[in-house]
This record gives sequence, C-alpha cells and structure tokens, in this order.
Amino acid sequence: MLWLVPAIPLLGSIILLCTEGRLPKMIVAVIGSGSVGLAALCALYIGMNVVVPGEWHYTETLWTWMAVGDFNPSVTLYLDGLSLVMTGVITGVGFLIHLYATGYMWEEEGYSRFFAYMNLFVFAMLMLVLGDNLLTLFLGWEGVGLCSYLLIGFFHTDPANGYAARKAFVVTRVGDTLMALGLFLLFREIGTLEIQAALDGATSTWPSGSGINTAICLLLLGGAVGKSAQVPLQTWLPDAMAGPTPVSALIHAATMVTAGVYLIARMQDIFLLPGPAMHWVAFVGLITLFISAFTALVQTDIKRILAFSTMSQIGYMFLALGVGAWSAGIFHLMTHAFFKALLFLASGSVILALHHEQDIFKMGGLWNKLKIPFWSMVIGSLALAALPLTSGFFSKDAILLTAYNESSYGVLFWIGAVSAAFMTSLYTTRMILITFFGELKTEPHDHSRINMWGPLLVLCALSIGGGWLGFTVLAPFMGDGGVPLEFHADLIALLTMGVPLIGIALGYLIWGNHTISVEGFVGSTLGERLSQFFFGGWGFDWTYDRLFVNPFVRLAQLNKSDFIDLMFTSIASLTAAIHRLVQRTQTGQLRWYATNMVVGLLLVVLIVIVQA
Repeated sequence: MLWLVPAIPLLGSIILLCTEGRLPKMIVAVIGSGSVGLAALCALYIGMNVVVPGEWHYTETLWTWMAVGDFNPSVTLYLDGLSLVMTGVITGVGFLIHLYATGYMWEEEGYSRFFAYMNLFVFAMLMLVLGDNLLTLFLGWEGVGLCSYLLIGFFHTDPANGYAARKAFVVTRVGDTLMALGLFLLFREIGTLEIQAALDGATSTWPSGSGINTAICLLLLGGAVGKSAQVPLQTWLPDAMAGPTPVSALIHAATMVTAGVYLIARMQDIFLLPGPAMHWVAFVGLITLFISAFTALVQTDIKRILAFSTMSQIGYMFLALGVGAWSAGIFHLMTHAFFKALLFLASGSVILALHHEQDIFKMGGLWNKLKIPFWSMVIGSLALAALPLTSGFFSKDAILLTAYNESSYGVLFWIGAVSAAFMTSLYTTRMILITFFGELKTEPHDHSRINMWGPLLVLCALSIGGGWLGFTVLAPFMGDGGVPLEFHADLIALLTMGVPLIGIALGYLIWGNHTISVEGFVGSTLGERLSQFFFGGWGFDWTYDRLFVNPFVRLAQLNKSDFIDLMFTSIASLTAAIHRLVQRTQTGQLRWYATNMVVGLLLVVLIVIVQA
C-alpha cells in the first residue's frame, strides 16, 4: 500500500488539472481535500501495521528510472521511522489544511487550480521523504520548489505576488545548486546515489573523516539552508506570505521548510563523521533563530510575524541536529507542524473576518468576536512560547538541555537559544494582546464554517497534547536514545523552563496593562534605528540588493539590445540580403534561363581545360 500514499494526491492533482476548472466547487473540494485525507488514512494504516520495536525499514521498488552503464537508479520508496513520521506530518496536517482551505478559498477565483497545485505539492513532498535514492529525493526537492513558486504567486494579477514567487524560486535555487554539487561529489567518490549504500560507503571510506566528506556535508547543508530559509538564504520566506494563508500553513510551516531538516537527519551518518560539519549546522541554526526572534518583535503584519517565527523554530531544529539531538530535532519538527499550522490557519480566519486586513495595529478587541480563532491563536502561541506541558515545551526543552550538554560550545548554544526563547514569548504575547485586546478598530464578519473551525479544534488538541507522542513514537527511530522523559530539577533546567514565562509576564506588563512603558526608548534615535534595522531583517535584503540585484539590473539595462542576439540577427539579415539578390535572377523569361545555362556550361568547360 505504500505507493498509494503519494499516488492518490498525484491522481487528485491530475484530475483537477485536466478538467481545467470545469468541475463544480463541491466536487473540487472533495477531490482536493479527500485525496490527501485518503493518503493520510493509508499512512496511518501502514504505520499501525509495520512499526516494530528496534530498527526496521521497508523498501518498495516501483520501476527502474534509467539505465546508463552501471548507473541504474530506480524509483524506490523507503519507509523507516524517520520517513514514517514525516509522512504522517505531511498527510495528517496537510489534510487538515486542505480541509480548512475548502472554506477559506471558496470565494476566490482559480479554486480548482489552487487545489491542483496543493495536491501536486503534497505528492512532491511525499516523494522527497519516501525516496530511497538521492535522485528521487532531488526530484521531490525540485517539485516542492516548483509548487511553492506556483502557490506563492497564486494571486498572479498583483505584480508584487509574482515578484515574491520569483524571489523564492531564485533564492532557493542557490541552495539547490549547492545541493546538486554535493550529490555530484558524493556520486564521484562513492559511486552510488542510493541513500543507505552511500551512507555505508562513506562511513567505511572515511571512518575518521576527511576533507571530501566535510565538503559534501557543507554542500548538502547549503541545500538545506536554502529550502529551510536559514541564514544566509532566509530572505525569501517573509515575502512568500504573499500567497494564500493555507499555503503559508502547508508549505511555510509544516512541510517544505522542514525539508532541509529532513535532509540532514536522513544523511546523519556522514554528518557524524569527524569534522566541523555538525558545528556548522548548529551555528547556522543558532544565528537564524536569534536573528529571526528579534525581527519578529517589530513586525506589524501578522503573517510576517509568523513567518519570522517559522525561521526561528527551524533554527532550533538545525541547532538540535548540530548538537546530535536527532530525536529532539525531529520531535520539534512534528510539534512545530501542529502549533504553527494552527497559528497560520487561525490568523487566516482573523484576516478573512477583517476583509483581508493583516496589520495587527488595525485589529484589536476581537477576543469575544472571533472566539474560536482567538482561543486557537492563544493555544498555538502558548505552544510556540513553550509553556510547560504544551507540545512545544517538550520538544524545545529537549533541544535546549541537549545543547547545554554539548561538549564544545554548550554554554554558548544554550545562552543564544534561551535568549531567543525569551524573545519568542515576548513577541508572541505582543501579537496576541495587540490583535485581540484593546479597542475594537474594525468590525469583523465571521466567515467560519465547520470545515474551517473543525481543523482548528483538532490542531488545538495536537498543540496541547501532541508532545506526548515524542516519547512513544520517535524514541526507537533516530539512534540517539530518543527524547529524554525524566524531569530535570537542576538550575539550568529550571531556567530553561522559566525564561518563556518571564517573557510572557514582561509582554503583558508592556502591551497588556501598560505598567511598563517602552514608548520613550522606541521613540529615541537609537530605538528608531534598531527598530528599522530589525524590521528590515537585519539588512540582508538591503545587502543582497546592492551586491547582486542592482548590479544585475544595471547590466540588463546596459544590455537592453542584447549584443548576443546581434550575432544571430546579423546572420539572419545577411541571409535575407543574399536571398533578395538571388531572387532578382528569377525573371520568368526563357531566353534568360537559356543564356545562364550556356554561360554555366562554358564556365565548366573552361575549368576542365585549365585543369588539364
């Protein structure tokens, strides 16, 4: 049954693409969400029947992709604990998002096209995580990039949306190029792209590490950084919020941005070989989570706040992988899918109720007007801030405590991660208080239906209780002993648990009852400059514009006539001139043709005589 999991969403996408929007919306909704729901049921059935204690895996070869000499890659599906968890997240959370989207997108044009793209994305993501070889994985990798482009620019009549889609496509292509180079190098050195064979070959060829292994790891890290929106290729994700809110929930919270985390976790054997690769992974995550947390604090667009929050939480996953906490990293991937999808979908309900208003300072006083979105946002925010006993608490605490025990940079990792956790609780409290409390600025119109608030309620339950799954589901799969369940009562553990609570309390004093005023600092010269610096994402876009975008645009303007085309247009002009010259010899008079034949014959005879 494993092949059915990616095949059903692909079939749904093909049906919706081939019918070109001619089906009734209700049928489109059933196909669009039902195909992913059936895939989720298949994944659940498979998980209930194949999971056994200890190490296990299952492979299913569908067909041989190509045969070139000794290179015979096949389309083979590979299921183990890691891919099973990813498949469950993609299909389970994906189904809830699709179901929500059937109501959210009901009034929009391109209803069928939207679900065709969404189904195609789910298929590509499933091929990414189920592929047995790196070529199949890369096929899914590029597929999600294509679908991301289509979905970010879904409202294509607005040029800004098209720009955001192109930006996402181009920036992630930088990482994809690095990843492709890593795959080429791995194939040259090991001679295979089969994942398990490549890992075995690498560990037997470089048991004590090597420069080649480090280069491969760093190139793969480059691909992961691009797809997962980590520093320095993170600039595409905030602009990607131009897409519909269900797109943000699916692609930019639960699935695509976690592809880089999956890649590193899948290739963990070569990252574990001696070398600096693991520390690079940890530092990339640490820098990203720190920068993104500060940036989210000054945003005014509710979806951009959540976008920078996503970058920060993915940074925690990279930090976990970099310190060897494989189970904790994948655990946080799973819990993050629950509460971040909840936050995006709940914010979408607020945006829809306020006639597509996204500025939190134009909201306010909504807590008793939009009760289900309000409580959904509160529960998702508490899990995001890692309040004790929520799902986010279990996974984030496991990462922070493991990072502290890392031998080389443990204290640095812990301080940076805890500081970002404090900022997370602070900006989350700010978002909730400004959005839902205070003066009512816009009268909402609740568009919620059961197909919209039903997924919110399920995600609320998962955001609260989903953390317990990590101790039973992930423990046997990742090879690091799983997520620790015991309670730590030492000072570091108590500080790790207490810092988010301090952030929530401080946020309430600033934006809740206004006991603490920050207006003076914010209005000062230093405060304004810091706000502008943070608001602009620490100047990354500004820097890239001046280093890459503006020089390229100027070069394009200088080459507006395209000197390369000049060579081809010159050949075409010369050919046309010769044609016009030869055309003049075609008079239609018989005596002219006879004269030409005689002259030609005389020339041939003359040449023969001269050569003789």
